[in-house]
Amino acid sequence: MHRDGALTPTATRRSTDLIGAVWPGEPYPRGATWDGEGVNFSLFSANSDRVELCLFDAAGRHEVQRINLRERTDGNWHCYLPEARPGLLYGYRVYGPYDPERGHRFNPHKLLIEPYAKHLQGSLVWSDAHFGYRLGHPKADLSFDRRDSAAGTPKSRVIDPAFTWGDDAPPRIPWHDTIIYEAHVRGLSKLHPEVPPQLRGTYAGLATAPIIDHLVRLGITTIELMPVHAFVDDRHLLEKGLRNYWGYNTLGFFAPEIRYSATGRISEFKTMVKVLHSAGIEVILDVVYNHTAEGNQLGPTLSFRGIDNAAYYRLTPENPRYYMDFTGTGNTLNMQHPRVLQLLMDSLRYWVTEMHVDGFRFDLASALARELHEVDRLGSFFDTIGQDPVLSQVKLIAEPWDIGMGGYQVGNFPPGWNEWNDKYRDTLRAYWKGDGGLLPDLARRITGSADLYEASGRKPNASINFITAHDGFTLEDLVSYNDKHNEANGEENRDGHSDNRSWNCGAEGPTDDQEILNLRRRQRLNMLASLLLSQGVPMILGGDELGHSQQGNNNAYCQDNEISWLDWDLDEGRQRFLDAVAHIIHLRRQHPVFGRRRYVSADAVTAEGLNEILWLTPDGREMTEGDWNQEFARCLGVYLAGGAIRRFGRRGRAIKDCDFLLLVNTHHEPIEFRIAEKLSGKTWSTVIDTANADDPFAAHGIDSGSYALKARSLVLLETGYTGTSSP
Repeated sequence: MHRDGALTPTATRRSTDLIGAVWPGEPYPRGATWDGEGVNFSLFSANSDRVELCLFDAAGRHEVQRINLRERTDGNWHCYLPEARPGLLYGYRVYGPYDPERGHRFNPHKLLIEPYAKHLQGSLVWSDAHFGYRLGHPKADLSFDRRDSAAGTPKSRVIDPAFTWGDDAPPRIPWHDTIIYEAHVRGLSKLHPEVPPQLRGTYAGLATAPIIDHLVRLGITTIELMPVHAFVDDRHLLEKGLRNYWGYNTLGFFAPEIRYSATGRISEFKTMVKVLHSAGIEVILDVVYNHTAEGNQLGPTLSFRGIDNAAYYRLTPENPRYYMDFTGTGNTLNMQHPRVLQLLMDSLRYWVTEMHVDGFRFDLASALARELHEVDRLGSFFDTIGQDPVLSQVKLIAEPWDIGMGGYQVGNFPPGWNEWNDKYRDTLRAYWKGDGGLLPDLARRITGSADLYEASGRKPNASINFITAHDGFTLEDLVSYNDKHNEANGEENRDGHSDNRSWNCGAEGPTDDQEILNLRRRQRLNMLASLLLSQGVPMILGGDELGHSQQGNNNAYCQDNEISWLDWDLDEGRQRFLDAVAHIIHLRRQHPVFGRRRYVSADAVTAEGLNEILWLTPDGREMTEGDWNQEFARCLGVYLAGGAIRRFGRRGRAIKDCDFLLLVNTHHEPIEFRIAEKLSGKTWSTVIDTANADDPFAAHGIDSGSYALKARSLVLLETGYTGTSSP
């Protein structure tokens, strides 16, 4: 075991060289807080013996002063510097036992990033000095490394949070009206020809007119940004000429990733949010609170590990040298510790109150619910959010699984939470691929997955429905590849999922066969139309509307290049597909029948004496139990009564809508679909026919009592309005 008494820290300059007076300060708020006169510093480290605040020159290259923090309150080391100003660069060195087998990894030779830092200056420049132990030593992480890591470590920067928000206000889009667009800040605008070159791939670029106009024209209400918290490029990726593009490797829970800033200022992020709000678009952040970038016992010492390893991380009780890993990244944050829980809650509130974001999507959220080894449905993290007056009012989305035992928790999150519904994804992919025996599951998914959410009192909008997301094939690749092609990742195609439920329509990858290309276009439209006409909240992967391909790569986490960046150079076919997607989104937004606030019921009867939902066979009969269980069945009809909407406009009047008849056929041959006798008295006309390559939205009346449903197609029919269709 090593202790700080055996160390000789680098000599410091006299206190008069940069900062003179040092006052006791306060333990709260934690972090570095500018109050208009000076800066209060507070760092939580319960198990340490001594803490030094290290100050740097304006470039961050030279450590010019160390201040020994003498005040300690409830585990918080603190001081107040009346001469400090915004822009000051700093870090910490923390002294204490280096005893991995007891869970302690203090090493004052390692400059540490402050957990509450609002701005990080500089990138991590990897070297062996970033490890608290000597790499290659026979005793591995039990050894001790005395090399100084400051030169290659980002510096924390004191900020002035002042920003002119004006009349900015959250759009507060109701869940039943929400259309989510998952996007990457860099990839969204990096190749856009109308975005100024110096702004491409940045927060400022996302806020330019070409990007905003695209989102508004498409009909998006909510943009969900992949991680923007400061993160680290893995050393092994950089050595292969790659980078951590996705960003699920968090280093700072308060600091926006500065590589996405054209100006180097955090105000650029705030401006982006303000501009999106002015266009009526919400901003949701994909956040990673389940682990950090420091990895397992062989990982670097960058922040939490050196500040107080035993407090911040879940360690194995039988041998605290090792970490409990529910995420596959080497570590899991210790949500059992009140100060760690406070850190994450403070971070979330900061992004809502100071950065004005509208909600969060929590990566591997099951890991946050683990009190011991089991997933606790009402873990302290969720209890704390549920009672918080700020966070309980924003949009909360869980990725409801982790890799630990019992981590798959789809349908089990508490009220107030929405969930990524991978059962929806898997069912819709398999159904349009042509797999049989899926009609019962299809019916459950397109009506809001009541089997998953109704028992807990949640509504259909608890289900975030998606066909594709950042993790996996894009929509274009889903219909173009049977197998993953991840060779560019440098892992011999071993990474990424193998069960993609994809179908290449007859050729693997790019082809000139026009028949195959037409089928792929129709399959993409089939899946997006199904998504947008289903009950629940639809989420579209950014770029799917453009026909973006990742060349068959279904795990492009390290591809910060044209594989991941969206291509905005649209030919006629891609432009027509974009127009079609926008048409269907606006169709959904115009008709409340597709965004109900309660589950449809086969027992509910409309004023016309019809059930509000009918499930129909191709010969016009209502489905029987035998029909549901037919393995070969690939065709289904769904009648939705618009007059049964239980929703009220601003003047308190019940909203009514059209009646719709949705017909789907994944069979490889056409099917004549007979209109049910009880519906034959209505005047039906087409709204969508995905098999019509020239114009899938050409409206025409149905003269006969049946519709010629072409192979692998989706058709939507409507009656006339029975009332108003909007509030």
